[in-house]
Amino acid sequence: MGVPIQASGVDNLTHKAAMMRESLYKTQSITDNMVSILGSFDHRLSALESAMRPTQIRTHGIRRAHENIDKTLKAANVILNKFDLSREAEAKILKGPRDNLEGYLEAIERLRSNIQFFTSNKSFKSSDGVLNHANNLLSKAISKLENEFKQLLSSYSKPVEPDRLYECLPNSLRPSSESPDPSGKNPSNSRTVATAENAVYNPPVLIPPRVLPLLHDLAQHMVHAGHTQQCLIIYRDTRSQVLQESLHQLGVEKLSKDDVQKIQWEVLELKIGTWIHFMRIAVKLLFAAERKVCDQMFEGIDSLKDQCFADVTKGSVAMLLSFGDAIAKSKRSPEKLFVLLDMYEIMRELHSEIETLFSGKACKEIREAAVGLTRRLAQTAKDTFGDFEEAVEKDATRTAVADGTVHPLTSYVINYVKFLFDYQSTLKQLFHEFENSNDSNAELASVTMRIMQALQINLEGKSKQYKDPALTNLFLMNNIHYMVRSVRRSEAKDLLGDDWVQRHRRTVQQYANQYKRIAWAKILQSLSVQGLTSSGGDGGNSSGASRALIKDRLKIFNLQFEELHQRQSQWTVPDSELRESLRLAVAEVLLPAYRSFIKRFGVLVENGKNPHKYIRYTAEDLDRMLGEFFEGKT
Repeated sequence: MGVPIQASGVDNLTHKAAMMRESLYKTQSITDNMVSILGSFDHRLSALESAMRPTQIRTHGIRRAHENIDKTLKAANVILNKFDLSREAEAKILKGPRDNLEGYLEAIERLRSNIQFFTSNKSFKSSDGVLNHANNLLSKAISKLENEFKQLLSSYSKPVEPDRLYECLPNSLRPSSESPDPSGKNPSNSRTVATAENAVYNPPVLIPPRVLPLLHDLAQHMVHAGHTQQCLIIYRDTRSQVLQESLHQLGVEKLSKDDVQKIQWEVLELKIGTWIHFMRIAVKLLFAAERKVCDQMFEGIDSLKDQCFADVTKGSVAMLLSFGDAIAKSKRSPEKLFVLLDMYEIMRELHSEIETLFSGKACKEIREAAVGLTRRLAQTAKDTFGDFEEAVEKDATRTAVADGTVHPLTSYVINYVKFLFDYQSTLKQLFHEFENSNDSNAELASVTMRIMQALQINLEGKSKQYKDPALTNLFLMNNIHYMVRSVRRSEAKDLLGDDWVQRHRRTVQQYANQYKRIAWAKILQSLSVQGLTSSGGDGGNSSGASRALIKDRLKIFNLQFEELHQRQSQWTVPDSELRESLRLAVAEVLLPAYRSFIKRFGVLVENGKNPHKYIRYTAEDLDRMLGEFFEGKT
């Protein structure tokens, strides 16, 4: 049973293998047929491609030709547009900038753009001709632009009226109705005005804000066209003339050293006061306003900003500084010290503003001129100060004050020193600069003491002109007392110190004592009991005094007192306190001596003939008459 089953399985397997083999043969045959068909397609496609290649080449050429035509048409349109723009620009340029300045400037910009285009595209046949025409047109346009710049600048450049400038000042510096002086002050009280250093100044508007942008654009076009120098010249000539005219209308003068020497001091002092005021107005108002115009007009054109400002202001600055220079170089005299210090102060006050306004290389010469004047004023002030000390010591005026009062030299010197203390900070600055002193207080104190010592030496010399030594001492007492009192009531006390005051008060007392001794010693001698006793006479008393001798003594006393009263009531002690103390000092010596003499010896006269002939005065009469001493009566 098992053997037949195995034979059947082999047959089945054999049959299946045969079928698979037959299937593989069929697949291979189909594959071969497909390969043959595909090969035939490839051959046909290659043939087709070869056939189409000439057509493709022709099509690509046509496409490239179309693209070139499009590019050429576009380029032609650009050129035609440039020509159109040139024609439009030319029409506006030939018409001029007067009616439409902004359109004129736009036309110049278009023309410049066209010139740049044709310069970059010189391959066009007509490029050279177009460029020549455009450049000629641009040259005409810039020429018209220059004229417009000049005319527009001139029409809006007017001198600033003085009243308008005064309105820009702080209230404390404006002229008042009571003061016709444009400085609004008198030089003698100029110190009160100097405190306005930090006040607010409002520079005037020199050119309307709506016009400045147009001028800026005009200037910019001129610079771009290479006309920088022409722009500078137009601006300088126009603005500098207007600025100088503003100063002239204000009252600024250009004076030389010789001119200054011919002017009377009172007039010159007023001119110096107004010059100080003019310097503030010029720097803080006019120059500040001019700087603002320059900065706005030439914004973005740095090469012109500083140069234009320097060129415009140079003449005006020179005119202002020339006066200060003439004063600094003129003949020195003591009264000029204070105005020199005023001028030095204003230059120092304005220094930082001058440095700021006149910054840059172009303004270097102006800055140096201002600094140079400041130094010359300082040097002249210092030399004048030194001259004053020497002049006080060597003053040789022979004019004596007949009444022994305070000498004019004393009041002049003391007032001078008191005024100097109004300039303490300035003087200390001078000492610091020239003496290299770290302690300017000590330096100022030393100079002041030397001046006082020089005055005292001179007064001692002048006192020798008096023939009466009593008047000599009264004169010295009056003058030293005036010095001490003035120092005590001024800032000089803090500088000179209490020691100086006390020493000189003792000196005053010494002169008072010497006056009293010299003037009254002789008359007191007539009231002395010495020499009154005698061995005989026409009547005596218990003291043994001679009636005749007593009468002689009283006659001498009366005569001497009346002479003293007549003479010394013409003398003067101007200080009331000192006058009363001196009268009291005399009364304290004279009246007790007189009372004692009359009490002791008066009876000898009273019992005789004509007693009033000898006893003319009571003690009260003498006291009343002493009250008339030193009143300066003529």
